[in-house]
Amino acid sequence: MSDRHHLVVPGLALLLSHCTPQAREGDVGAAQGNDAQSRTVAMDIHSSARPQEAVITHLHLDITVDMQAHRIAGTASYALAPGHGARVVLDTDGLQIGVVTDGSGRSLPYTLGEAGPLGAALEVELADQVDTIRIAYTTGPGARALQWLSPGQTKGGRHPFLFTQGQAILTRSWIPIQDSPGIRFTYEADVRVPSELMAVMSAANPQQRSADGTYHFRMDQPIPAYLMALAVGDIAFKPIGVRTGIYAEPELVEKAAWEFADMEEMVEAAEALYGPYRWERYDVLVLPPSFPFGGMENPRLTFATPTILSGDRSLTALIAHELAHSWSGNLVTNATWNDFWLNEGFTVYFEKRICERLYGPEYAGMLALLGYQDLQHAVARFTGEGAEQDTRLKLDLAGRDPDDGVSDIAYEKGYAFLRRLEEEVGRERFDAFLRAYFDRFAFKAITTEEFLAHLDEHLVRPLNVQVDIREWVYGTGMPKDLVVPVSDRFLKVEVEIERWRTGTPAKELRTTGWSTFEWMHFVRHLPDSLSGDRMADLDAAFGFTGSGNAEVVAAWLEQCVRNDYPPAYERLDAFLTEVGRRKFVQPLFEALQTSEKGRAMARNIYQRARPNYHSVTVRTIDELLDWTPMSDPVTL
Repeated sequence: MSDRHHLVVPGLALLLSHCTPQAREGDVGAAQGNDAQSRTVAMDIHSSARPQEAVITHLHLDITVDMQAHRIAGTASYALAPGHGARVVLDTDGLQIGVVTDGSGRSLPYTLGEAGPLGAALEVELADQVDTIRIAYTTGPGARALQWLSPGQTKGGRHPFLFTQGQAILTRSWIPIQDSPGIRFTYEADVRVPSELMAVMSAANPQQRSADGTYHFRMDQPIPAYLMALAVGDIAFKPIGVRTGIYAEPELVEKAAWEFADMEEMVEAAEALYGPYRWERYDVLVLPPSFPFGGMENPRLTFATPTILSGDRSLTALIAHELAHSWSGNLVTNATWNDFWLNEGFTVYFEKRICERLYGPEYAGMLALLGYQDLQHAVARFTGEGAEQDTRLKLDLAGRDPDDGVSDIAYEKGYAFLRRLEEEVGRERFDAFLRAYFDRFAFKAITTEEFLAHLDEHLVRPLNVQVDIREWVYGTGMPKDLVVPVSDRFLKVEVEIERWRTGTPAKELRTTGWSTFEWMHFVRHLPDSLSGDRMADLDAAFGFTGSGNAEVVAAWLEQCVRNDYPPAYERLDAFLTEVGRRKFVQPLFEALQTSEKGRAMARNIYQRARPNYHSVTVRTIDELLDWTPMSDPVTL
């Protein structure tokens, strides 16, 4: 994603092949697997699953998607690993559970627990010979993973649209499942949708529309539940390379294919760095603008925001990021959400290496410096009693929604840690270490402690690495030995900022050939307080308010709010009501909260924008604005 206690597993051959061989910190024990090696699986405090009793290994999903009733109904059938106990426990959230049977159709007793912050545990009793369970279910009206869009919320305006977002613990709201990143399974799915629409999943996908609206999917590589994904809508496909292509609404597919023309080269560059791509195809689905993230790394089919369609191929680093997740995150996965940095820090490092190979060191340097700025901002935000604990790489999210761990700390401090190790041992040795890491832990879940043990064995002790590893991982704030990125191109931008600050008209600044990154750096580093005339000078020269580049216009609109620049408020309103990407929406609402006028604007806009946002964004902005469903709009 661009833009959270440990148990014993008895002899479960398939699951154990997906778990790491080393004992995890805090294990309560270990059991012998069928391969006669001791294995353990981390207990996930954000899941009710009890994998030490029974664990799923394969899912067969058979569902019908009702676009009018906003409901998914059908069955989820699971194969269980051999050697299970007397019950299997799954996660649910708002699901209506019907009959539960075994593979022969015999009813199995079950209980559905009380709903809480993690949903409700579904406990199914298992007879000795039961190795398959079949659960009939229907999604509830408030399923948090699902966003149902009306035709008016799509580019084409003719058909409704549905997409899912499972990370971190939302898949349980549309499938009864063991919703933990440490539990992997293969799956197949039969999905029925209206015949005029296409369905795609994080699996082997069709490239043509089915005549009757029935689609069959297979995912033969084991994945965790958060990577289950489904989208239904007026979708077309256009190939880019032999194993890459674009899905999007027909009105966007050509534009998106042009924007992401480098995808095949990105896959080749990634393979040259860290080994073979193991998911067969890499495609991208461009979603409507309400999607809450820049991208989501669903295997074989990244879900992406249209806000990266800049028209100049300048924002494709996001695609490099999601592609990199095919190794770090999808292939080697954080065992719990407390280990989230293992997904994202590695991916940011990998992303920058892909971009450097394709676009050169200057491009990668600007990207790294923007990330460093984001890290500084994130650390500064985590102030106050106890808040600094969230600036650690290894998190403690007990009693909290794991989405609370999604910050630039995991991404940029994680990247900075790997960059520090690279500097210490040299790029060639570090690349060899990373490639071996991906090979060793492929299709496995790993904790921070397991990674540190692997790091110590294969890098720190052999090469006598003099880096304070524990301070980096468990310490708070900015490490003292962080490698600060530099960019000659940004230094030139800063010269122009100073010229403008001291009186040079904006139209006389030397900006020819600037990239999106340079414009972002420029807007981010404008003086703290600007008059309306000074803002107007910039706007007249560079057209910021009318920019079609979402990164630039979002940064500019923050400046407009801080400096009370009314000519941009109409664009601010339109941007916030159309775009649901939390990376953009949250800072703008935060900026509006700093004045009485801004707070009134924020509530007025949010009253209208909220129905367009996914539940992930809604949760964040509701908390920020202290919003309740009964909140009244404030009229300016």
